[in-house]
Amino acid sequence: MTLRKRLSLIAAASVGIAVLIAVVACYLLVRHQLRSQVDGSLWAQEREVVQTGVVGQAPPGIPASAGGPAQYVQIVYPGGYHRGSGGLTLPINPRVLGLADGQGRAYISDVWVGHNHLRMLTMPVISQADGIPAALELARPLNAADNILADLRLVLTLVLLGGMATAAILGRVASRRVLAPLAEVADVAQTIAETDDLSQRLRVHADDEVGRLATNFNAMLDRLESSREALDDSVRAQRQLVADASHELRTPVTSLRTNIEVLLEGAELDPEDRRRLLADVVEQSEELSALVNDLIELARGDQPGPETDDVRLDGVAEECLTRARRNAPGIHFDATLVPTLMDGVPERLARAINNLLDNAARHSPPGGTVELQVGPKGVEVRDHGSGVDPEDLPYVFDRFFRGRNSRGRQGSGLGLAIVRQVAQQHGGSVSVTNAADGGAIFNLWLPGTPADTAGPEDGHDTPASGSGEPASGSGEPAHVS
Repeated sequence: MTLRKRLSLIAAASVGIAVLIAVVACYLLVRHQLRSQVDGSLWAQEREVVQTGVVGQAPPGIPASAGGPAQYVQIVYPGGYHRGSGGLTLPINPRVLGLADGQGRAYISDVWVGHNHLRMLTMPVISQADGIPAALELARPLNAADNILADLRLVLTLVLLGGMATAAILGRVASRRVLAPLAEVADVAQTIAETDDLSQRLRVHADDEVGRLATNFNAMLDRLESSREALDDSVRAQRQLVADASHELRTPVTSLRTNIEVLLEGAELDPEDRRRLLADVVEQSEELSALVNDLIELARGDQPGPETDDVRLDGVAEECLTRARRNAPGIHFDATLVPTLMDGVPERLARAINNLLDNAARHSPPGGTVELQVGPKGVEVRDHGSGVDPEDLPYVFDRFFRGRNSRGRQGSGLGLAIVRQVAQQHGGSVSVTNAADGGAIFNLWLPGTPADTAGPEDGHDTPASGSGEPASGSGEPAHVS
């Protein structure tokens, strides 16, 4: 059964119950009033009989002020002998005979004589003719009252049926209007199920429960569409990563295999050629290892990250600076570190800063300078090399991208992609520009705040400088050369 039919039946049943209660109450009230009038007349005649007594052989006359005489009168003597007037013999039962013997009180009851419905009052009396006890039966017909009640039952039944029918019709009309938005929801849901098109949206007709349902349904579709797009982008990125990784891995693996085969088959190679081939094998193995590590780092970045903690960004940068000086001794590193606190993962932040410093060192001339600045806005790394080709600027942070100025240099093309991934995971961003006087400027924007370095009581470690001595504790920038 449809919801519309159920609502119509509920409305009809609710109205029917209410009308039925009113109908029953009205019927009982009218019936009580009609019977009360008849009973009142009978009791008035009973009082008149008690006051005047029964004279002679016939029942006494009752004045109009007392309700008029009963239409049917009958006197019952002990033993069942009776005489009466009105043309009907009223029923005689053991209770009537008991009253005729002087036992019991007057009472009123309904009796049927043939097709006549009567209201009868039975009372004990003393016959004046012979002075013996008797029972007097006074009866009035209820046919008129029954006819009125029959007509009333018909009218009330029609009212009940009409009310229920009207309620059902109005309930169906109202439910059609109320449930129209729900039907629209069902249609849109069916369309989405059939076409897989999440761009469908519902119209919000009113600010009510159904309107809020439509609003929430649209919000759910928005989230589903965003999730679908994110999932599609992730799948495309994974496929592209696999394709690019396969392409990038093929070259070092092929070269490594070729050199190893030459070493295995070249028994008469001179020592210099053998040393050169072994050096190539070591270099290619290192390149392959670095590429695999970068791929693992990118794959790990696509997974849910570990729990974050309060991180001193300047301290992480100081450690990265020490590593960069060790790996690139021919490059001069000039750093300005502002005590900065942020919420993040130290290992991931260190990997991003290391990649920026390594990239700057590779593109700097021998003896060149790499400038590092760390503060509440993030990290800035500048080199004084040839800069980035303007046509390559939009693609610098793409996976496996090797710019024109990077060709011929060692690298997997994944370092800057990892930097962008770390920035996004920490709610930041990355950008690159060319400096006016040469070189490239890489900005890693991160949401940080100035750190309170008044003392060790703040609960955070003070960053160590490259010489192993504590950095400034006054909150001022630490300049490290």
